[in-house]
Amino acid sequence: MKIYLKSYIYLLIFNSLGLIPLQVKSQNITSPNIVLIYADDLGYGDISSYGGDIPTPHIDNLAKNGLKFTNAYAAAATCTPSRYAMLTGEYAWRKQGTGVAPGDATSLILPGSTTLPGVLQKAGYKTAVVGKWHLGLGKKAPVNWNKDIKPGPLEIGFDYAYLLPATGDRVPTVFVENHRVVNLDPEDPITVSYRKNLDEGPTGSKNPEQLKMMYSHGHNQSITNGISRIGYMSGGEKALWQDEDIADVLINKSVGFIEENKDSPFFLYLATHDIHVPRVPHKRFAGTTGKGARGDVIVQLDYTVGTVQKKLKELGLEENSLLIFTSDNGPVLDDGYVDGAAERLAEHDPFANFRGGKYSTFEAGTRVPFLVQWKGKVKSNQESTALMSQVDFLRSFATFTGQNLPKDIAIDSQNHWNTLIGEQAKGRKSVVQQAIRNVLSYIEGNYKYIEPHSGPSMVPWGVEIETGFNQEPQLYNLKKDPGETENLASKMPEKTKEMAAALNKIRDSKVLGTSTTD
Repeated sequence: MKIYLKSYIYLLIFNSLGLIPLQVKSQNITSPNIVLIYADDLGYGDISSYGGDIPTPHIDNLAKNGLKFTNAYAAAATCTPSRYAMLTGEYAWRKQGTGVAPGDATSLILPGSTTLPGVLQKAGYKTAVVGKWHLGLGKKAPVNWNKDIKPGPLEIGFDYAYLLPATGDRVPTVFVENHRVVNLDPEDPITVSYRKNLDEGPTGSKNPEQLKMMYSHGHNQSITNGISRIGYMSGGEKALWQDEDIADVLINKSVGFIEENKDSPFFLYLATHDIHVPRVPHKRFAGTTGKGARGDVIVQLDYTVGTVQKKLKELGLEENSLLIFTSDNGPVLDDGYVDGAAERLAEHDPFANFRGGKYSTFEAGTRVPFLVQWKGKVKSNQESTALMSQVDFLRSFATFTGQNLPKDIAIDSQNHWNTLIGEQAKGRKSVVQQAIRNVLSYIEGNYKYIEPHSGPSMVPWGVEIETGFNQEPQLYNLKKDPGETENLASKMPEKTKEMAAALNKIRDSKVLGTSTTD
């Protein structure tokens, strides 16, 4: 381990030597800046402050200088529904078409919707999203990538957007800034299809000799930068991103937004590509952990967090900035590429002894790292077992900014502002979780109920993760059995019926988000 970590330690040293404090005036405002760093596919056990075997000192500083939640959840076990729920305050399973979105999906959140950025924009914040979007763009299919692409983030509350339209493994492999593809040559228009290879260009399945990273399942269509993707794309050569540079591009856009808005309150939603596939670390990080590309992009993610922290400190904003770090869902190892993720884990356990993972109804699918830092306001080195959900960001920030939302919007979001900043120990009474195929589970108190489903026991496309599906109901005592090894449904039939009824009541209800404690 010491041998593999040497180069990363050098990076930390050089980075610290480059820290030159600036003499700046502190922000003279009463509302804190809000920076939400949303990692991708990061497991509960992937960072060292949660027991991981890969050094993440910058992320760990958030725990050291703030509040660490150990019982916090994304709303779903996959990316699109988690992001939809977080930004709208409404569980994604309530709206048709909010499963994992293809790269050419149209906008899932429509103009006029109440959203997290919209709430903060109304409160006087400058708002930006930088990074992975994966919530669709445009009004009509197919999306025309060669003209203004809207509606999108700017129509739902963001003042600025710099996006990966979908995911790193889906076409189009270009950045979109506000409404336009970045660096697009009008003489080389982009065409995207998820049905057929329109120009008969090279693909992973037909031209494996052109690949620098081999696919394992799926991910064998159009090739960009020696990596085959999901979907077909032609044109836009000057606009194509370089996978090794994605993290740096997102960092630069993020710190640029912070610098431009240092004198007014801002909300930055930094949705990293790391650690989603394809995992292609910059050469500064490649090989630094000895745990393959997946380990190296965790280190790269930590660098991203550290760079944002550094910029806030340089600008005198550290004590007037609330930082939240969390993930959209749990971990996956082989998610479509042969990158050594499973073979080179060694002692590192992304799943933290929880069952399942990305896509799954089990705990590893949705229980995620969740850290909050606000120097001078949130006490240092705290740990909370409060039940928390990302769906509550919207109503919590609305309450903090003095906005009373109607009962019929953001219906699943609750105000837990005081818990979020460590001034109250009590969180939610219950929470609903979503797996693939919209299979739901329900957590209340010590118990978790998983509804019956006849689907396969393993995710069917080769990721080697249990779905958690069972034709019989499942009931687990998470306090005694966090690994979900003993199904208590047959031993506790009345409790199982009670939990099932509670889940069905939420499923059928239309107005929920009014109580701070359920």
